[in-house]
Amino acid sequence: MVRKMKSMDGNNAAAHVSYAFSEVAAIYPITPSSPMADFVDQWSANGLKNIFGTKVKVVEMQSEAGAAGAVHGSLGAGALTTTYTASQGLLLMIPNMYKIAAEQLPCVFHVSARTVSTQALNIFGDHSDVMACRQTGFAMLAETNPQEVMDLGAVAHLAAIKGRVPFLNFFDGFRTSHEIQKIEIWDYDDLKDMVDMDAVKAFRERALNPEHPTMRGSHENGDIFFQHREACNSYYEAVPEIVEEYMGKVNAKLGTDYQLFNYYGAADADRVIIAMGSICDVAEEVIDYMNASGEKVGLIKVRLYRPFVAKKLVEAIPASVKKIAVLDRTKEPGALGEPLYLDVVTALASCGVSGIKVIGGRYGLGSKDTPPSSVFAAFENLAADEPKDHFTLGIVDDVTGLSLPEKDCPDTAPAGTIACKFWGLGGDGTVGANKNSIKIIGDHTDKYVQAYFQYDSKKTGGITISHLRFGNKEIKAPYLINQADFISCSNQSYMYKYNLLDGLKDGGTFLFNTTMSPEELAEKMPAAMKRTLAEKQAKFYIIDAVNIAKDLGLGNHTNMIMQAAFFKLTGVIPEDTAVSALYESIEHSYGRKGKKVVNMNKEAVTAGMSSFREVAVPAEWATAADDADQSKDKSAFVREVLRPMAANRGNDLPVSAFSGREDGTFPSGGSQYEKRGVASFVPRWIKENCIQCNQCSLVCPHASIRPIIIEDGADKPDTFATVKANGKDFAGKQFRMQVSPYDCQGCGVCVNVCPAKEKALEMDTFANQEHEAANWDFAMQQPEIEIAPTNIKNSQFRRPLLEFSGACAGCGETPYAKLVTQLYGDRMLVANATGCSSIWGAAVPAMPYCKNAKGQGPAWSNSLFEDCAGFGFGMLLGAGEQREQLKGIVEQALAGKCESENNEVRAALQEWLDNYADGEGSKAATAKLLPLLEASDCPTAKEILRRKDHLVKKSVWAFGGDGWAYDIGYGGVDHVLASGEDINLLVFDTEVYSNTGGQSSKATPAAAIAKFAASGKKVKKKDLGRMAMSYGYVYVAQIAMGADMNQTLKAIREAEAYPGPSLIIAYATCINHGVKTGMSTAQQQMKKAVQCGYWHLYRFDPRRKEAGENPFILDSKEPDLSLFRDFIMGEVRYNSLLKQNPEHAEALFEKTEQDARDRLESYLQLARG
Repeated sequence: MVRKMKSMDGNNAAAHVSYAFSEVAAIYPITPSSPMADFVDQWSANGLKNIFGTKVKVVEMQSEAGAAGAVHGSLGAGALTTTYTASQGLLLMIPNMYKIAAEQLPCVFHVSARTVSTQALNIFGDHSDVMACRQTGFAMLAETNPQEVMDLGAVAHLAAIKGRVPFLNFFDGFRTSHEIQKIEIWDYDDLKDMVDMDAVKAFRERALNPEHPTMRGSHENGDIFFQHREACNSYYEAVPEIVEEYMGKVNAKLGTDYQLFNYYGAADADRVIIAMGSICDVAEEVIDYMNASGEKVGLIKVRLYRPFVAKKLVEAIPASVKKIAVLDRTKEPGALGEPLYLDVVTALASCGVSGIKVIGGRYGLGSKDTPPSSVFAAFENLAADEPKDHFTLGIVDDVTGLSLPEKDCPDTAPAGTIACKFWGLGGDGTVGANKNSIKIIGDHTDKYVQAYFQYDSKKTGGITISHLRFGNKEIKAPYLINQADFISCSNQSYMYKYNLLDGLKDGGTFLFNTTMSPEELAEKMPAAMKRTLAEKQAKFYIIDAVNIAKDLGLGNHTNMIMQAAFFKLTGVIPEDTAVSALYESIEHSYGRKGKKVVNMNKEAVTAGMSSFREVAVPAEWATAADDADQSKDKSAFVREVLRPMAANRGNDLPVSAFSGREDGTFPSGGSQYEKRGVASFVPRWIKENCIQCNQCSLVCPHASIRPIIIEDGADKPDTFATVKANGKDFAGKQFRMQVSPYDCQGCGVCVNVCPAKEKALEMDTFANQEHEAANWDFAMQQPEIEIAPTNIKNSQFRRPLLEFSGACAGCGETPYAKLVTQLYGDRMLVANATGCSSIWGAAVPAMPYCKNAKGQGPAWSNSLFEDCAGFGFGMLLGAGEQREQLKGIVEQALAGKCESENNEVRAALQEWLDNYADGEGSKAATAKLLPLLEASDCPTAKEILRRKDHLVKKSVWAFGGDGWAYDIGYGGVDHVLASGEDINLLVFDTEVYSNTGGQSSKATPAAAIAKFAASGKKVKKKDLGRMAMSYGYVYVAQIAMGADMNQTLKAIREAEAYPGPSLIIAYATCINHGVKTGMSTAQQQMKKAVQCGYWHLYRFDPRRKEAGENPFILDSKEPDLSLFRDFIMGEVRYNSLLKQNPEHAEALFEKTEQDARDRLESYLQLARG
């Protein structure tokens, strides 16, 4: 049977096959599984029919637990139902999985297997999540690559229907879920042909229905539960045969050879690896090489992991095998071995197999790359007389000595495979361009293709490396490219930070985007880079894509230019074909943005094809000498951990680098050492225009522009220009607004916010402003002035204790958090929900929360997504208990336990007690008390000193996005607010699940297109503030910094001072909104939202009611609702719906506008009292 071929990743393949068998999909976003659900939602919105002739009904739930409950209920009512998840999300589904399996409901959970959070969150792949589900009763089927996901995903659905046992169908998160290959895809008619329709009919007849009522899910006592539990055994005994039956049908259609356990390698192998997942393809590549060299090795690929059929495993092992290494992609601390290893040992013993040495090893945790060198090391270990057991691959364990040494290994890829690496900056379009490139190559040639994208957890602004392979033979290489024919770099600053040319083959090609001339490059390029280019006899090309993009009106989007240059330089497809394909992709990607945008990108293609030039590589570069190391790092952590990680060498760190921080604790303030320098354009201060309002500092998402005050006549660098400071508080002082060019992300928000008649800031090239780095260093050495942060200007003279985060350029969230740290950072405890704010807030090693000159700063921690409110509440309880104990000691001292103390000490203790519940008051009282206690000999004074960290009242905050507060964590939010305790909740309301890619939440307004709401959301936004106000004793504020900075400051100060629970809902512009004017106008977009009545500003303060006043104050002025449509049309999330379905869009636009009117009227009623 010939099938259509298409380039797609593993998630797309799983979605394609699952859609065919599903009538309902209950979903919830989680990385890296969300794209599966998003594909299904899009296809359903576009009218795609499944094999039953219907569209899949897609429903987003409030959490994975909710999704699992919906799956359970939908199955119980007779609809074939599917879900997609990973990691913590899968673990939240486990209780329902037990029920679904025990009730014999035929469904498939598609899981892109991902690390479960332990000492840290990790969004990447291993098998720790699926291994937590072994006991649930779900059958478990594993795949190696996108083609197997397509083929065997069908087997999971077919076997579940016939066998009445649900399946967990899994493949490696990111490595398979996001790897693009050209694969054969199922025609739905072929899938329908294999379905046991009698089993479908029987399933529907068993459904709950009042026409023939039954009861399910009853309570049983100890007299019968055990017997009843054992009654299901025959169904599980039948599953392997049913899976084999459907594998056989698939094999008959496709000419494949899928078995429960597949053997690959020499028929007379003496050493064998047993594994499942993407490592199997790596192993096959190595086995081909080793056997061709005279070795005798093999691989057993586990496909059906549960039920685990011992007999079938033994049958797959060649009789010649003497040693087996079982590779597990998980870690179970304290166990005798990892799960697959224990299963294999048990299987051999149960079948009476002896004479085979079995050892186990771990690999690939958290998506640690597993290249051929790791597989070579595993086979080499097996060849030893006494192989190391319980070993690890891919790391250096210099603490417990479990790691295997790995050596340089030969290129095991098939001859003729072309490998290309592309270095980019998150959000610059490089990844998108390369996804497009590989699909163009796959769809316009008969070549095999593979693409994988390596990036960190930041949404934008982080490093990205795209790995593309193409060739005339099948590509089985699920590992990062380590031998490249072509390397491209889109960001000039990277040449100083990373080994860009690592792995470049002899005679390879390097394309570099730079604003420098060849002469400047020769002067400024690092010596190591010069040496590599010369030693490899590389072809070196440069292109000034930055200025080309600027001239074309594309801003900093250089991706199309670089993509076109790649096609021209490699000649992988004819130039005219490449241009035609690129034009086609431009029409598809940007057509909805108008002709102007389309034409700009087409011009970028022309420029990319013709604007690069070759740079001669002089022979003397081969002996270029390195400059002396200028770093002056005092901290061992910075020197030994942060610097290597910042240089993309974290893979080289040994286990001992984390000795002393095994629990996941890291020092604050690491971001100050990064100095990424990734912005092409940064702001330049024009001192004569500056009105010293400090608004630019307030709105800066990365704290890279700050006001500085120095004394008149103070020594300063000649370039450190200042002006007389305005205001009576600053008499005799000089003012300067200082920019850090290496920390700036180039968003331009500060320039757009500047209210001066003649702008006091303008964007300039990084090269022109690079000298400001020295001025920044000088500015950071100046003492912080002491002034109360009672207004916006004064608040910005306090050092932000959140700086240089990993947030997107123009981020609307970080300015709020940054302001809170300026007000209360020296005494803050922060519980952070998983999401954007936990990623930009704590991406190891560059921790952006930092300390003041006294060493004080926010103490920050993340638990999970769903439990943030409860986690923060626990922090409040724990810190409160410590202070209560201290309070008791102080009361004892005042009662006479420390009679030798003088009246001054007693007065200071009493003042502290009087200000016990007052944050600022307790801080002032502590400052007076500490020196007196330190001078005292009283044992009680010494005991108080021992507990001095608890003298100041802590300001406890829970930070998170709307996905947390409105959806998955709402139960906890509600409970903590209802507690009446003194805790502050700050919600960054972007109206979507930002970090997972922009999925709809209950904060998403009607008509907005979001992932999981492909045809526009049908119901209105939840009013979280009104719900919290219903308690009457919760302080509630709704704010938008760009609309009213003073109201933002006032609300935060009132909320923190309120002696009870507070909730602040902060509108945050996000890149997921698709603001047409760009993220440089993020703050203006907030202002427009309030002006048109889309968002409202208010404060609800219960203290006002106690004073006989209306507790509700509507701070925003009466909106101009005639601007509402203009506002939403300025964002792609709304205007794209109009282009997609005008009639449907108009109805939803009218609805969301009416929702806004209704919301305004409800607030007006509250304001009227």
